[in-house]
Order: sequence, then C-alpha cells, then structure tokens
Amino acid sequence: MPSRSNVSLKVMSVIGARPQFVKAAVVSQALKAHNIQEILVHTGQHFDTNMSDVFFKDLDLPTPDHNLDIHSLGHGAMTGRMMESLETLALAEKPDWLLVYGDTNSTLAGALVAAKLHIPIAHVEAGLRSYNRTMPEEVNRLLTDQLSELLFVPTPLAIDCLQKEGITQGVHLIGDVMMDAVLMYQVKAESCSTVLVDQGLTPNGYYLATVHRPGNTDNPDKLRAILDAFGALDAPVVLPLHPRTQGRIKEFSLEKQLAHTNIKRIPPANYLDMLMLEKHCRGVVTDSGGIQKEAYLCRRPCFTLRPETEWKETVETGWNQLVTAEGLVSAIAAFTPPDTWPNLYGDGNAATQVANRLLTHF
Repeated sequence: MPSRSNVSLKVMSVIGARPQFVKAAVVSQALKAHNIQEILVHTGQHFDTNMSDVFFKDLDLPTPDHNLDIHSLGHGAMTGRMMESLETLALAEKPDWLLVYGDTNSTLAGALVAAKLHIPIAHVEAGLRSYNRTMPEEVNRLLTDQLSELLFVPTPLAIDCLQKEGITQGVHLIGDVMMDAVLMYQVKAESCSTVLVDQGLTPNGYYLATVHRPGNTDNPDKLRAILDAFGALDAPVVLPLHPRTQGRIKEFSLEKQLAHTNIKRIPPANYLDMLMLEKHCRGVVTDSGGIQKEAYLCRRPCFTLRPETEWKETVETGWNQLVTAEGLVSAIAAFTPPDTWPNLYGDGNAATQVANRLLTHF
C-alpha cells in the first residue's frame, strides 16, 4: 500500500453486497489511476462464496483491507454492529473521505459513522427514490443522501428527486458506474463465461429471473404465485436462486412449484455469467433494482415484480414494465420491443468523474 506521503488523498470505501462489488470494481480502478489511496472495507453483508468471493476474483477487485464478517442478522443488529466496527476503523485510518454505494445496511452504517466523526461522505448512486418507505433500501438511501457532502447521481431524474428534498449542494450528474462496468467487463464475459454452454441454453430461448425482496419472498401466497407464473411462461426460466429465497421456499413447502419443468434453478451467478445470461435472454423478470438497470444496459426487456421502481427512466422508455405475478404471463405475451433505446446512463466514465470530484472537493 502506498505511504501517505505519496498519495494526495485517502478514501475509505464501504461495501457489503453484490451490486456494490460491481460498482466498487470500476471506481477502485479509477481511484488507483488518480493516485488516491483506498482503504476497502467489506462489511460481510453478502458472505456466501457465490454472492461475494467470486466477485472479487472475476472483477479484479482488490482484496479488502478489512472484512467485518457481519451478516445474517436483523436490520437493527446488523447496522449497529457494522457501525461499531466501522467507527473503530475510521478512527484508526483517519480517511479524508468515506465512500458509500447504493442503499444497503452497509451504506447507512458507513454514512452514520462518518457523519458522527465529521468525515465527509461521498455517495455513489445518490438521488434514487421509489417513494416506498416500507422498503429498507428507501430509508437507507434517504438518510445517506441527507448526510452526504458529495452526491454522485446517475440521471437527471435523480437530481429532481434531491431538489424536492432541498438537496442542491454537492450534487453531480456523472452517469452510472454500472454502465462503466458493463462496458469494461462484457468483453471478458464473452471470452471467459461458459454459462450458456454449461446450462444448455440457447440465445433468446429462455427468460432470466431473480427474486429476493421480502415483499415477494416472505409472503407464501405471493411467492407461490411467482413460481407458478414462471412455470406458465412460453420458454424456460433460468432462476439463480438467492439463499434467502431458497430458505423461504423450503419454509413454505413450495419445492413442488420450484420443481416445475419450466424452471431451471441454478446457484447464484457471478457477474460475468450474469452479463451473459442477461445479454442473451429473451427477457428479464426480477424484483432487483440493479438487475432492472443491467437488463436495460444489455437492451433486454424487463418485467419487474414490484409496484414501484427507483429506475423510473427504464419504465418511461418502454423497456421495463411493473407487473404482478398474476399479470406476468399476459404482460410478456403482449410485449412489443420499443423502436428506440435511449442512452440513459452516461458514456462509461462515471468512475473517473468520482475520482476527479473527490480530489477537487478535498
């Protein structure tokens, strides 16, 4: 690690979940290119090998300087334990900035610790709003944006959301670091990933589905309806099964629905395999925020199993539809691809802008 005398800036980056690993991979490269020292902290929120370790390997993400190994707890206990450990690290490392991503418990824990220690906070993917405060992610992003000194927003709509809340200082429209990641890793995915061959998949011959949000998985009737809808689609459904969803299926005795011949269950996929699955599927069905955006970046239609989305731009373009489990089959059958694909998320230089702004505002 470079000495403090050889670097212009010291940044502590807090990550903990799959989407944050992808974003941090491109930002970490930009920080290194700008001679910014990064202290990378993994909270452990996603700890399964397929949800964590493999991402660091495939994305060439530096090994974390600290791994807090905090996971499998309720929201309060998890956030509290993260704060306790992050406070100790921040006091020892004395970073010039604390950098957080997205909207997880790791994001909020980092922001709260930094605010109390008077360390300026930079928030990548600021300004997103679903306006559904029953979602933990919405609470996390609202509070983090209020505490941040630098807010890196992906779209003009995110700026509008912040302005409605009176947040106008330190807001920078940079595009989306996920666009950087897709552009950076799609060539590697094409050359390295064998997931289509391994799973016997034909391009445009399957749907890709992910389900993990409590609103869908913690209600047995809703989860059963989702699995039944997958079984009724006009092509096989590839389902990388999230560990908590797998647990709920067992808890609710829904193994019969999961065993439907139309559902092809696979383990959680690494980022390179997900890129290939997204790029070559007939369409994406998901309740994930990040997968909605990845589907758009791969120019695939998306059907979102939620009543709202923080990525409203994708709905406005016609590439994303909000659906219920009961309406999924008919929505897919009636779908017609839009004639245009607007570039919503920048030119692939968002990570470089993060590094530049951190230096400029130091």
